[in-house]
Amino acid sequence: MNKPLFLRIVNRLAAEVSYFQPKKDATFRNGISPLQQCTAAIRQLAYGAAADSVDEYVRIGETTARKCLEHFVVAIVDLFGTEYLRRPTTEDLERLLFYGEKRGFPGMVGSIDCMHWKWKNCPTAWKGMYSRGTEKPTIVLEAVASQDLWIWHAFFGAPGTSNDLNVLAQSPVFNDIIYGRAPQMNYYVNGREYNLSYYLTDGIYPEWATFVKSIQRPQHPKHRLFAEHQEGARKDVERAFGVLQSRFAMIKNPCRFLSKGKIAYIMRACLILHNMIVEDERYSYTLYDKEEFEQDEIHTFSVEMPTNLEGLGDGHTRIRDRQAHHQLKEDLIENIWTTFGNE
Repeated sequence: MNKPLFLRIVNRLAAEVSYFQPKKDATFRNGISPLQQCTAAIRQLAYGAAADSVDEYVRIGETTARKCLEHFVVAIVDLFGTEYLRRPTTEDLERLLFYGEKRGFPGMVGSIDCMHWKWKNCPTAWKGMYSRGTEKPTIVLEAVASQDLWIWHAFFGAPGTSNDLNVLAQSPVFNDIIYGRAPQMNYYVNGREYNLSYYLTDGIYPEWATFVKSIQRPQHPKHRLFAEHQEGARKDVERAFGVLQSRFAMIKNPCRFLSKGKIAYIMRACLILHNMIVEDERYSYTLYDKEEFEQDEIHTFSVEMPTNLEGLGDGHTRIRDRQAHHQLKEDLIENIWTTFGNE
């Protein structure tokens, strides 16, 4: 995390959260500064260390350091969650569709997958629900990530016995489409018009119109090329999980908290901080220049805010349309072969 971003967080918390505002102790001396409190909290998140590991560095005791962490994650979620865990806006969707089209997948808005976080201090009564066989208890995070590693959707809290399909059944990832709140979009693949965006997935996900999977054991050159590009682009969410765990060792290591509510706040705070870092650094490592998107005035897609979706039919039926899934997949195979087949 760059220093200006860290100071921006410290100043915002000191201005709007009473716990982080400077105070005086009983002898009228200055108490712990907001800089010390935020440093103690972020060091626990970044290094996954115990609360008493920061006592010498920032001169804060174990109990105070733990309270700083608990107040810090709640404040991050309350102050920054609306902006950094938002649904994609019209401008965001246009950028995602532009980058997806550059990679050979018009209409793609990201890739979806799940990650397990080990829960070391899971209550004994819950271990059967959160453990698979002889493995340790885990909590599942479902996420959607784009090429720049921004996490657009996060659903956390499903027990570790759930596979990706069980988590998908509980997830609100398609609620906007089902209830008519999603922006309307139109794009063309191989000369055919579509109006539902989609995610790239691995093999366990169902054959829905909103998912595009790879081809197992491809034989034809077109199929091999499609599988190569699909599996390469699908790794965006895997890269996002890896970067998230490398930035916050607390998520990589087994969780020592007992309360599931506190664990959920920690996960959401880490996701928000991750997106803040991505926003601060994204144009230093992305494959495409943002000026290319801003200067390109001719697009093969359009995005509009929803108005009246009654004529589009039932959302569940549209999402679970297997015929549309197979048709989209065939068109994408032809599109990728046309675009990259001669390279």
